[in-house]
Amino acid sequence: MERLRKRSDFLEAAKGRRWATASLVLQARRRRDDGAIRVGFTTTRKVGGAVDRNRARRRLREAARRVIPERGKPGYDYVVIGRRDTLTSSFADMLDDLATALDKVHRHRDSPGRQDGSTGDAPSSPALAT
Repeated sequence: MERLRKRSDFLEAAKGRRWATASLVLQARRRRDDGAIRVGFTTTRKVGGAVDRNRARRRLREAARRVIPERGKPGYDYVVIGRRDTLTSSFADMLDDLATALDKVHRHRDSPGRQDGSTGDAPSSPALAT
């Protein structure tokens, strides 16, 4: 697992899939190669002062170290964004949130579509038909 360090890599990941949970936001982008998984971490000043932001990033790094190697996919860049709840949620909840977020961002790309053949659009109302 490699680290994202360039701003351009973070901006590219922001264009990809995203999933938000109580304690974090995950952004994922498929690269053109099947190279190593790359991960970046960020927190904003909304999380708190420098001490709080650093603590949040340390918690995110450890959660990613435990979850991403088994749930992430080669050829993807991930950006994990800390939220205020990153500081207060239990570590077990953070691990679950990250695992859920990874499953959700990959489910869309890997799923073959709806099994019933419908498009998911609501049926039109017969009262509006003329």
